[in-house]
Amino acid sequence: MKNIRNGYVSLGDTRMQYAAFGHGRKKLIILPGLSDGLATVEGKALFLAWPYRRWFSSYTVYMFSRKDRLPEDYSIREMAKDQAEAMRLLDMTQKAQSTQDELKGAEGPGLEPEKFSVLGVSQGGMIAQYLAIDYPELVEKLVIAVSTAKPGEMTRECVKGWIGMAVRGDHKQLMIDTAEKSYSAAFLKKYRRLYPLLGQIGKPESYSRFLTNANAILDFDASEDLSRITCPTLIIAGEEDKIVGVQASYEMNEKIAGSRLHVYPGLGHAAYEEARDFNERVFGFLD
Repeated sequence: MKNIRNGYVSLGDTRMQYAAFGHGRKKLIILPGLSDGLATVEGKALFLAWPYRRWFSSYTVYMFSRKDRLPEDYSIREMAKDQAEAMRLLDMTQKAQSTQDELKGAEGPGLEPEKFSVLGVSQGGMIAQYLAIDYPELVEKLVIAVSTAKPGEMTRECVKGWIGMAVRGDHKQLMIDTAEKSYSAAFLKKYRRLYPLLGQIGKPESYSRFLTNANAILDFDASEDLSRITCPTLIIAGEEDKIVGVQASYEMNEKIAGSRLHVYPGLGHAAYEEARDFNERVFGFLD
């Protein structure tokens, strides 16, 4: 389908995969959380597009994974740097295609890079913060969902626990613990019966990608740089978040001038999945 497609941007000796949907003039970049360390978006555009179908006519949405080959010590800030480069290349490619010019011609003198709206979820929200801090010329509006500017003790305990499970290869426990810490009690009551299947579904051949992403969270701290975010910003949190905690969102709201904060009562880290109005709230803010 023309409006739903899989693609990638070449970065040096590797690639950054994306799933794209929609054909609108406005551009939205979505950055997923730590789960990207277990499974990327490669080839999944048709599956991922459904929740965004209402906005196809006004937006083109790009959901990016981290690049295919990750350095062993790969920081959140470096992830943001690579994401910025991918956005620039994507922008130049689109300009070249639309004008039928050479790519070199599309980056001629005086040509300003197009700005994107950015939605970062969990770890993706950490990357999004550094995108807005270090590359303000690329970010028009920013949405930070269920994230933090610095991992507190709760976050560090969660991530260290998941690292241990990944090192042991205990995929079932990793999936169960993530679910128990992410979803509301009402959601878990319905779906706990599926737990026996979790150890058999989605287990990667190697956890190296997951471990690189997880360790990057432990070293992340953008708290002193938040005042440099000047674009319109919406922060979304779950009141019962057991991974980053709701206080982290209040602190970001205080430090990012003019930012808005919405807290979903009764929901946790998976508020972006459970809240029925999540996408409406995001696109309402972007518009």
